[in-house]
Amino acid sequence: MSKKTKYIFVTGGVTSSLGKGILAASLAKLVQARGYRVTIQKLDPYINIDPGTLNPYEHGECFVTDDGAETDLDLGHYERYLNIPTSQANNVTTGRIYQSVINKERRGEYLGKTVQVIPHITNEIKRTVRLLGDSGDYDIIITEIGGTVGDIESLPYIEAVRQMKWEHVDDVLVVHLTLLPYLQTTGELKTKPTQHSVKTLLESGVQPDILVCRSHMNISDSIRNKIALFCNVALDSVIESIDAESIYDVPLLMKDEKLDQVVLRKLKLDLGDEPELLVWREFLKRLKNPAKEITIGLVGKYVELKDSYKSIAESFIHAGTANNCKVNVEWIHSQDIEKGDVNEILKGLDGILVAPGFGKRGIDGKITATQYARENNIPFLGICLGMQCAVIEFARNVLNKENAHSTEIDPDTESPVIGLMDDQQTVTDMGGTMRLGQYPCKVKENTLAAGIYKDSKIMERHRHRYEFNNSYLQEFEAAGMIASGRNPDSDLVEIVELKDHPWFVGVQFHPEYKSTVSNPHLLFVNFIKAAVKSSELEA
Repeated sequence: MSKKTKYIFVTGGVTSSLGKGILAASLAKLVQARGYRVTIQKLDPYINIDPGTLNPYEHGECFVTDDGAETDLDLGHYERYLNIPTSQANNVTTGRIYQSVINKERRGEYLGKTVQVIPHITNEIKRTVRLLGDSGDYDIIITEIGGTVGDIESLPYIEAVRQMKWEHVDDVLVVHLTLLPYLQTTGELKTKPTQHSVKTLLESGVQPDILVCRSHMNISDSIRNKIALFCNVALDSVIESIDAESIYDVPLLMKDEKLDQVVLRKLKLDLGDEPELLVWREFLKRLKNPAKEITIGLVGKYVELKDSYKSIAESFIHAGTANNCKVNVEWIHSQDIEKGDVNEILKGLDGILVAPGFGKRGIDGKITATQYARENNIPFLGICLGMQCAVIEFARNVLNKENAHSTEIDPDTESPVIGLMDDQQTVTDMGGTMRLGQYPCKVKENTLAAGIYKDSKIMERHRHRYEFNNSYLQEFEAAGMIASGRNPDSDLVEIVELKDHPWFVGVQFHPEYKSTVSNPHLLFVNFIKAAVKSSELEA
C-alpha cells in the first residue's frame, strides 16, 4: 500500500438502505472540495459476478461505466456527486473475488496450497481494494461495503478491513453508519440497536473510528455522550445524520457536522481549504425554488421499484434545475397502457419518456405510448428499448408495415426493423456480453441532435444487443424519421428523430448514466426545456 493513499471503509448496521452510498459520496464530495483526489468503490457481498444479469426488482438499476463494467447503482451516485467517471475497479462482488481466486488456483499460482477464506479470499479482497490506490491517481479511496455487519456474506470483507487496519494503522479508517430508531410510545431515540451493531463489528475485530447515526430528529448531547461511551468512539466522532429533504442536502449536512474535518484529522491529513461548494449550493437553491412545474410520464415495466430507473430520475432533477423547473415524474406501468385507455392514462403530460428494458412483457404498452406522443406532438425521449419502440411504432403506423417488430420479441417477424447485432449472433453467455461502455457517435449536421449537442462527435454509454436494421434506413428517412447520430465505425444508428414534430428523439445509448449535478446531460436538459415550452403552449 502506498503511504500516500489513505483508505476509508464505510460499513452499515441495524438495517439495510440507510444510505451508505449517499454518505460515502457526500464525504467524498467534501474531501474533494478540500483539494484531495478521491474516488469511491463498492464491495457487494452477492455471489453474482456483477448485477448485469440481475432482474431490476432484485437490485434496482444496473449502472454502466465508460469501460463497460455493469455495476451497482451506487456508482451512479458516486459519479453524480464527484463528476468523475468510475470504472470496473470501482465495483467488486464476492463472485468476482471467488472467480479470481479459483482461476489462480487452476493456474497453479498457489503452489499446491489449500485455498482458504483466510488468507486467500481476504488477500484477494485487499488486492482489489488497493488497485485504485496503487494507480497513484488518488489520495483517498472510500470503500463502501454492501449489506450490514453480521451478514454471513459480509464476513470476509470485514475480516479484510480488520487486517488492513492492523497492517496500516495510520492509513485506514472505518466509518460505521447506523440507525437510531424513534419509539413513538416512549417518545425517545433508542441507542441499543447502534450499540449492538458496534458490538457485532467488534466481535469481528474492527473498532469503528466514526459513527454516523441516522435519525429523523436531532440527537441530544446526552445521547451523543452515551453512544461515545458505550461504543468506544470520541465524542466528536458521533455524527448526526438527520433525515434530509433531498439526497443532495447530505453533503452540506455532513459539512455542518464536520465529518470531513474529523476524518482528515484522524488520517493525519491537512484540512486544506474550507469547502465553499458554490456550484452545489446554487444547484440546491434552484432545486428548492423552481419557477415552474411540469409533469413527465416515465413509461416502463419496473415502475413499482423506482430504483430500477434511478439514473433517469436523477437526470430529471439535474435537467429540471438547469431549466429552473421542478419535474414531477408520473410513473406509468406499460402493462397498464395495454389494459387501459391510453388517452386517459397519458393525458395532461408535458413530456413522455419510454424507458429501457428487455423482453416482451409490457412492450406493446411502450409502443402505444410512443404512438400517443408522436401523434399528439408531445415531447418524447426514448432510451435504448425506448428508441427501438419508436422505430417499431413508426414502421407499423407510418410505413404501414403492420407486423414490424424486433427479432428479440418476434424472431419470425416479416419486417425485422430491429435485429440482433452481428457480433452478438454467436454469443451464448448472458453476463457481460452485451455492447457495453462508451462508444463514439457522429452527429448529423442541421438536425435536432446537432442543435442539442453542438458537437459533431459525442461519446455515450451503451448496454444492448439489438440495433436498428440499416436495410430499412432509406425508407424511414424518406418518411421523416432521420438517423441523426451514427457510430462512425459500425454505422450503427445511435439517434433517431422526427422532422415534423416539436421534439421527438430516440437514442440507442443511455444518456442518464452521464448526467451529474455539475453537468446535467444535454439531452435531458433540452427534453425538459421542450416539455416546459409544451406546457406553456397548453396553458
